[in-house]
Amino acid sequence: MKITQVEAFVLESPYENQPPTGADEAHGVKHCLLLKVTTDEGLVGWSDVETAPHIAASVVDAPPSGVGMFEGLRSLVVGEDPFEVERLWDKVYRGTSYFGRRGVAMQVLSGFDIACHDLMGKAIGRPVHKLLGGARRNRVRAYASTLFRSTPDAMRRAAAFYRARGFTAVKFGWGVFGRDRRQDVALVAAAREVLGPDIALLVDPGWMVDRSAQDAIELCRALEPYDIFWLEDFLHPECLEGYAKVKAAGVRTRLAAGEQEATAWGFRELIRRGGIDVVQPDLTRCGGFTQARRIAWEAEHAGVDVCPHAWLTDLLTAASLHFNAVLPRALFLEYNVCENPMLREVIRNPVTLDPDGFIPVPQGPGLGIEIDETAVRRFCVHHA
Repeated sequence: MKITQVEAFVLESPYENQPPTGADEAHGVKHCLLLKVTTDEGLVGWSDVETAPHIAASVVDAPPSGVGMFEGLRSLVVGEDPFEVERLWDKVYRGTSYFGRRGVAMQVLSGFDIACHDLMGKAIGRPVHKLLGGARRNRVRAYASTLFRSTPDAMRRAAAFYRARGFTAVKFGWGVFGRDRRQDVALVAAAREVLGPDIALLVDPGWMVDRSAQDAIELCRALEPYDIFWLEDFLHPECLEGYAKVKAAGVRTRLAAGEQEATAWGFRELIRRGGIDVVQPDLTRCGGFTQARRIAWEAEHAGVDVCPHAWLTDLLTAASLHFNAVLPRALFLEYNVCENPMLREVIRNPVTLDPDGFIPVPQGPGLGIEIDETAVRRFCVHHA
């Protein structure tokens, strides 16, 4: 089997990416990137990529440079066997090293790696979790991933909505959080009031780039009465010493981070220097499955949990389900609850939430997700 084509589709939502004004759900991202990898045997692999789509498309489409280190993805992989995924990962990493190593080049490489695993699974008729070593579970507990609302009453209505849908865990993030400490506490208190003691409540305040580690310590302690499961990505991603200071202060709350991090090398530093409790590799940013497996080893060695960040289409949801399935311990699947037609309508067989708040791991070949290419082209505004 040989790769014959790599295509990038930039999709555009009919809605603007704006925070909710009341208890309603936000519409999510304005643009989305899908990667399609085609082979000479007629099999196709897919991935979405959470990145700047127009920039990522240029990484796919860039011509050969002649020096081997400024290459476009397509020029590096056409003619290659997608089963040689580890060698291909290294080839693309080296081939983009002078403009990449992190950021958009790594994100494009991540999507390509996921698409290769999708292809391999389809070629042998097995789900991706079989390629990763075998599932330890066939369902994963999901948390509703949503934005903070602007008032306690709106938080109560939103929390009641997700509870009624069957979620046993909810994460509120970003939005108005971080503008006023008293308001922050009131919003979290309102959510806990409605969710009750048995539903996990997670908090993602967004980067507090204008705040110190001491601010984060005070925030953790202010939120302790509401029993939040973790506080996520609350400092600048490079502020590893700040994370370590918060951990050293003896806060009771789990500290989670890593959605902006990439490769096992980066996560090793985050774990060792940052002292966090939960690493959150996003499969479309960290280096795909090839690096996620190594990141899981780093986490297991350090005795910390892994919970993948996943906020895009059901391609990433499915990939994260397969990864969660093979982990020694799975905490949650992050589930994007926004009803953006750009993200939903391109999927023919969406994942479904069971009544008890778990989502089954797909058992079909590859990722187990079927793409509606007619819908892809309906939302497509750029094709490379």
